[in-house]
Amino acid sequence: MPQPLTDVLDELRGQLSDPDRLVRAVAAGKRRSGTPKWVRAELRPVTLKGVRRLQVVVTSDRPHTRNVDFTDPVVAELLAEPFGNWHVETVSETIQLRVTKKGEAQVSRQAAAHTAVTGHDRAKEHLLPPDDPIYQLIGGNAAKRRQVDAFLRALDATLGRRSDTGTAEPGQPAGRPLRIVDLGCGNAYLTFAAYRYLTSQGVDVELTGVDVRADQRDRNTALAEELGWADKVRFVAGTILAAPVESADVVLALHACDTATDEALARAVGWGAEHILVAPCCHHDIATQLKKHPSPLVGQPILRERFADVLTDSLRALILRQNGYRVEVTEFIDSAHTPRNLLLRATRTGTVAGGPEFEALVAEWHVAPHLGKLLTAS
Repeated sequence: MPQPLTDVLDELRGQLSDPDRLVRAVAAGKRRSGTPKWVRAELRPVTLKGVRRLQVVVTSDRPHTRNVDFTDPVVAELLAEPFGNWHVETVSETIQLRVTKKGEAQVSRQAAAHTAVTGHDRAKEHLLPPDDPIYQLIGGNAAKRRQVDAFLRALDATLGRRSDTGTAEPGQPAGRPLRIVDLGCGNAYLTFAAYRYLTSQGVDVELTGVDVRADQRDRNTALAEELGWADKVRFVAGTILAAPVESADVVLALHACDTATDEALARAVGWGAEHILVAPCCHHDIATQLKKHPSPLVGQPILRERFADVLTDSLRALILRQNGYRVEVTEFIDSAHTPRNLLLRATRTGTVAGGPEFEALVAEWHVAPHLGKLLTAS
C-alpha cells in the first residue's frame, strides 16, 4: 500500500545516518517529476584510521568518492534528489523504496538474512561488489570481477586485516604510503580495484602497474586521471624484469603467463618485497622439459601438462623459501570461475629453508626452473 513519501524518506534518513545500523544503500533511477543530479549513489560505512565514516560514491559520467562524517548534510541532499528507487540494507532488514507515478512511496521490507552483532561485523559476500561504480569505467566481465574480488580477499588477509569480522588496521610502513606493484597488469582491473578497496579501508597506498604494451600504459594512465587517482596510481611500459620501478612492499601478479610469473617472483625477491601474491597461468617451460623424462607420469600430454603445473609451483615455493619467504599455496577462487585458481602467497621472514627438497626434486625430474636461473643470474 502506498505511503506518504516524506514519511518514508524521514525514516531512511535515520537509517542512513546511523553507523551502527547501516550496511549499504543505493539510490538510482528517476521520478516522473524530475531527474536527479546523479545517475547512481551508494553509501556504506567504512572505518578509516579507527574512526567510522560514511563513504559516498556518486556516479554521473564517472564515479566520485568521498568519506564524510555521519552528520554530514550529504544524506539529506541525496534524499532530496528525485531518485526513483532506494535500496537500503541495515543490520536487521532490507528496505526497498519505489516512488510511484503519483509521487507516493511503495515500500517493501525483508528481514536481513544474516544479522550480526554490529553493522560492520556483517559478513560481506564481496569486498568490492561486482556492481561497484568503478567497474562502469574500467570494465571487466563478471568472471574477471569475481577473480579480482577473490584476489582482493587474499591481499586483505595478507596485510593483516579482518574484513569479515573486524576492522584491524593493516601493517603500513612508517611515514610513507604502502607501495604495491602489479606486474603484467594488462587492463589493470586488479590495480584499480586494489586501490579502490584499500583506500576505502583507510590504507595510504601507492600503486604502480607494469605492462609491456605502451598502449595499455596510455589507456590505464588516462583512466587513472579520469578517476582523479593519477597522483597515487601510475603505469609504466616495459618488461617485468626491466620496468623502471625502484622498490615495492607488495608485489601482485594475476595470471602472468608461463615464465612471466617467474619474472614477477624474481623481481619481487630482488626488491625484498614484504609480501608477494601471484596467481600463475600456464606452465609451458617445465612441461617442455618433462618431455624427455621416461616416467609414465608424464608420458601422456595431458598428464604431463597437469603434472608440470604441480611441479612448477612446488619448485617456485621452494625457491622462495630458500630466499627467506614463508610460502602458502592456496586456491583463491573456486575452479568453476577459472581453472587457474592457484595462488602463491609469500611473506618475507628472513628464515632460509627448502634447499634439500628443491635439490631432490630437480635431480629426480631433470628440470631447471626458470625462476632459479633468474635469481642465480642476478
